[in-house]
Parts: sequence; C-alpha cells; structure tokens
Amino acid sequence: MKIYQSRSFEKKVKRFSQQEKETLDEEIKLLADNPLVGEEKKGDLRSVYIHKFKIKTTQYLLFCVYIHKFKIKTTQYLLSYRRMKDGLELIMIGPHENYYRDLKSYLKNR
Repeated sequence: MKIYQSRSFEKKVKRFSQQEKETLDEEIKLLADNPLVGEEKKGDLRSVYIHKFKIKTTQYLLFCVYIHKFKIKTTQYLLSYRRMKDGLELIMIGPHENYYRDLKSYLKNR
C-alpha cells in the first residue's frame, strides 16, 4: 500500500522529535494494515477519516544549580487521512485545538 503525504502534513512532521516520529510511524503502519481504524467524518469532511492517538514527549528543565527535572507530557494528536485506490493520503496532523477548522480550510483551498 502506498502512503502519500500532503505538504501540510510533511511540514508538521518535520518539527517532531525522533521519538514522536517513531510513534507516528507505528500509527501509520496501523492505518496501512487497517484503514478503517479511524472514524469517518460527516458533512463537509465526508470521506475523511480521523485517527486519534497520544504521543509522550519529555520536557527537560535545567536550573542554575544543575538540577535536572523532567516531566512527561502526553499530547493527543489527530491524524486525518483518505483512502485511495492504491493507498492512503495523509492530510493533516495536529492537536485538537482548531484542528477541524484548519482541516476544513485546507480541504476547501485544495
């Protein structure tokens, strides 16, 4: 199965850390195996599927006293994609805030 990336998706993934990219790769493999894992949207977004998943990232804080503290932050991401005859088109990825507004705007301008 071929996987196609939109320019928007590609730009966003460039900013991910290596750990986040590895988690994303696992999720994309899951979608490639079973494209119906995501939830199909209705209305303006019909034929677009949304797959929700979480990525754990570590934030490091460095103080002047050389004490390292870290906090594990979990962010839920939404991944939108379309099924095609020969594969999947990965449209957009991002956190929930303003996601559907940006997705509608992106699809409208294509």
